[in-house]
Amino acid sequence: MATTRTERPRRATTGRDVSRLLGDFGHEIPSIPAAAVTAKEPRIFRPSSWRGLRRREAGWVPAAAPVAAWRMTSDQAPALWPFIATPGLPPTGAQMGIDMLSGSAFYCDPLGWVLNEAIPVTNPNIMAWGKPGLGKSANTKAFLLRMMDFDYKALILGDTKDEYEALCRFLGVAPISLGPGLPARVNPLAIGPLATGWENLVGPAAQARAQVVFGRWLTLVRGLVGSQRIGEARVPFGPSDEAVIKAALADLTGYSRGATRLTETTIPALWAALDNPADTLVAECRYADVRHFLDATRLLRDALGQLVNGALAGLFDEHTNITINWDAPIQSLSLSRLRPLGEEATGIALTCLNSWGRGIREVARTGDLRVVVRDEAWMQLRLGPEAVKSFDADLRLSRGAGGLGGDVQYCVMHKPSDLLSAGDQGSQAATIAKDLLHLADIKILHGQPHQVGHELDHLLGLGPLARDVVTGWALQGKGRALWQVGDRSYKVQTVLTRPELDLTYTNEGIEAAA
Repeated sequence: MATTRTERPRRATTGRDVSRLLGDFGHEIPSIPAAAVTAKEPRIFRPSSWRGLRRREAGWVPAAAPVAAWRMTSDQAPALWPFIATPGLPPTGAQMGIDMLSGSAFYCDPLGWVLNEAIPVTNPNIMAWGKPGLGKSANTKAFLLRMMDFDYKALILGDTKDEYEALCRFLGVAPISLGPGLPARVNPLAIGPLATGWENLVGPAAQARAQVVFGRWLTLVRGLVGSQRIGEARVPFGPSDEAVIKAALADLTGYSRGATRLTETTIPALWAALDNPADTLVAECRYADVRHFLDATRLLRDALGQLVNGALAGLFDEHTNITINWDAPIQSLSLSRLRPLGEEATGIALTCLNSWGRGIREVARTGDLRVVVRDEAWMQLRLGPEAVKSFDADLRLSRGAGGLGGDVQYCVMHKPSDLLSAGDQGSQAATIAKDLLHLADIKILHGQPHQVGHELDHLLGLGPLARDVVTGWALQGKGRALWQVGDRSYKVQTVLTRPELDLTYTNEGIEAAA
């Protein structure tokens, strides 16, 4: 027997809704206008399989790549994993190039970094090392040019190869050349700006200023005397020698007689005062008689005599006759004419120039920002421990004298071991030179051969990853360098503009000989 299915009655689709029902009783409900229908935007990106598109040259892969597991510290991660970079630096100062680890622009602002508590930099000094031909000089000149946009000026204390001559002439400044037969003279015993207003100082203020001036002179004379040799040994400079030099300088300047204005003296005048000592000088230095004085100071006098009558005669033994325009963007003192005299003569000249420059910059005007370049500094360091101490005093000028001023000291050398060439391993000179690394919180390491790798680890504690950047990546192109800013490292490619490429080119001599 067939059964029939009873269908459920459908609900009526007609009738009054709520709005119509209320309208029948005189109540109108405000209606919401219908939103305009907009066309759907076409999809730009479509999901894709990790295998890629299965067609030729579309990157299709048949199987997934194995996943490698790595364990490392947060310091190592930025060098190994490209998407994890060292904390970025603020975009202030000179834009030098590209930070290759983060892909962002890299800026250099030494004084700004010192003032920024978030950056581990306590002094603005810079030390740059690099194998010749890898962009060390070009990086230095680009930094000088770009910092001039922020009202910085440059002072080149000893251009040994005239590398900065083109830059000076581009900026409308003629470099000052020092050398045999040239008219320019520099007196390393110049008093400098501290002589201004001396007559108005009361006793304690005059004594404090005198300590600064005489301290600088003693550092210079100690370095000059210590640069002379007795066979393989350096001429000693002891406490008795220091007392004699200080007494002679005080007498020559009039300080010992209470003069209200100091008289500037020279190295020949100092040598003459020791070679023909006055009775008052002999008595003040507590010698029995003139003969006793001459016998005890023979080495000291002969060392000073070599500076007066030797290869550098006439360069640093007269009063300064050059005029420096401190408002010019750059000033350079060239020593290229001294190259035929040898590295030792050039090193002594650098010591004299650095002392003179330190005296000139002991009092800087407010807002007078300057980058002081000390090129081929290794020549001075090889003159012995006293010359190293003089260089050490120069670097400390970055903090200013008496709380005034402060410059960016920019030292250029070939490799970190140049600091150790100041003396034998473990010697006083080598120890002091090694400690100079702590006076430069900013280090620029251009490419170096693999043989230098152990030196880098020993002196700077780079570690294998940073060392490989210097001996690998940085060695493969110009302008590449590992920048150490405090305890942070940055892999930087310097980028030069077309005018900068012309100004920083240093292979003219090779081209002319080829």
